[in-house]
Amino acid sequence: MMFIVRSAGKRPAVAGIEVKLSRTTPPNVPEANGKTDFFCVGEADAMAALRAAGLTVVELHDGYYEDGVGGGVGIWGQGRYWEIRDTPFTIKEAVGPGAATEAGTQEGEQVNVRRAIFGV
Repeated sequence: MMFIVRSAGKRPAVAGIEVKLSRTTPPNVPEANGKTDFFCVGEADAMAALRAAGLTVVELHDGYYEDGVGGGVGIWGQGRYWEIRDTPFTIKEAVGPGAATEAGTQEGEQVNVRRAIFGV
C-alpha cells in the first residue's frame, strides 16, 4: 500500500517501508512550510509504527499526486495500486493488478480505455 509520510525533511526510517518518491509539501496544505512529502510503500503495521513515532501519515485515495518537477504518482485501488511517473505520460515504476490486457476488439465494440492504455 502506498501512503505519504509528511515530515520536516527527514526521510522516514522504519523497517518495512520503502520510499519511492519525495516532493515539497504543496503550499495549500496547512502547516506545509518547510515540510517534505515522502511517498512510501508498506503495510498497515508499518503505517502504525510511523504514527506511533509521531510522524504524520497520509493515506492516499485514488488520483494523481504531482511531484512538483513534471511527474508524480498515480493511485487507484485506495493505495494498493500505483505508478511512479517521470512525466504524466511515462511510467517509471508501477504496481497494479495482475489482469491480462484485452485482446483485440471487434468493430463496433466498446473499448475499456484504461485497460487498453494502462493494462488495468
